[in-house]
Amino acid sequence: MDLVGLLKSHFLCHLVFCYVFIASGLIINTIQLFTLVLWPINKQLFRKINCRLSYCISSQLVMLLEWWSGTECTLYTDPRAYAKYGKENAIVVLNHKFEIDFLCGWSLAERFGVLGSSKVLAKKELAYVPIIGWMWYFTEMVFCCRKWEQDRKTVATSLMHLRDYPEKYFFLIHCEGTRFTEKKHRIGMQVAQAKGLPSLKHHLLPRTKGFVVTVRSLRNVVSAVYDCTLNFRNNENPTLLGVLNGKKYHADMYVRRIPLEDIPEDEDKCSAWLHKLYQEKDAFQEEYYRTGTFPESPLVPPWRPWTLVNWLFWASLLLYPFFQFLVSMVCSGSSLTLASFVLVFFVASMGVRWMIGVTEIDKGSAYGNFDSKQKQND
Repeated sequence: MDLVGLLKSHFLCHLVFCYVFIASGLIINTIQLFTLVLWPINKQLFRKINCRLSYCISSQLVMLLEWWSGTECTLYTDPRAYAKYGKENAIVVLNHKFEIDFLCGWSLAERFGVLGSSKVLAKKELAYVPIIGWMWYFTEMVFCCRKWEQDRKTVATSLMHLRDYPEKYFFLIHCEGTRFTEKKHRIGMQVAQAKGLPSLKHHLLPRTKGFVVTVRSLRNVVSAVYDCTLNFRNNENPTLLGVLNGKKYHADMYVRRIPLEDIPEDEDKCSAWLHKLYQEKDAFQEEYYRTGTFPESPLVPPWRPWTLVNWLFWASLLLYPFFQFLVSMVCSGSSLTLASFVLVFFVASMGVRWMIGVTEIDKGSAYGNFDSKQKQND
């Protein structure tokens, strides 16, 4: 390992990133709290301010992917569709197989200038997570319990609120509902067989109701669905810990722009359309594993400097007083002070490991691991 690689994998570097992210995130969450006074006065101004505050948080993770690890992302897409990306509202349907697929989705949004305003359909528990969850709350993210009886009205209501959103956005939805594992895939294919649906090799059975209500609620506001199929070269198995260690990955993403008017309005027909879409995604993945490439022309969207500029701003603002505080603690010579420092260091290290562990596949959601005798309705 070279010197730069050794530096990137050192825990002290990880601790610096963690400190800047947590400290800046809590500061931004506090500012977001104060912006609530704007909501009854000027809702659109509140939204625009929170889009920019949200960018200050989410762009730090994209900076790690692009500038720290140097991960490359090649898009395979129609050049005519490429010219529209970032200039229209879109529903992004992304496969959910890798630990950093969400980060690749954020990188896509960043490269087309809509990261701060982009949305996601996320489980309700995340709304209570400091920094990211709180940031999502202020940017009107759509949360669900993943129990359709409870979500039917709340999700539709949240989506209707986005119809007058003042910024262009990508609405990211993982129709599979949870990250791919062999166990979930096996159970999902049992459900598919019982329902007479075609089996899938590289995806879980898509859950159609969330997609149907999203399309219905955002029709005439969203221009298209971006069908995104992600994979990594050379059978790479990317992890957030690898990104934090500065490991470079090579992502390939096939993006198809499908005009929303091409998607049926009828619920049953829309559901059938989504199942057909996932059969096509499965075929694209099979072709990728066979040839190492996707259809269409390969394009590499340029990196924007703002993620790095944002991180450098917060680092310069927060690191000097932090190191000054550490030096004063060490110079005090107090055994109690030094013991407190060691304790804080230990807690911080556990915090870093916990945040990374949240993204690990083997510690992911149990959603989808239901018994085949207790199948949930699609």
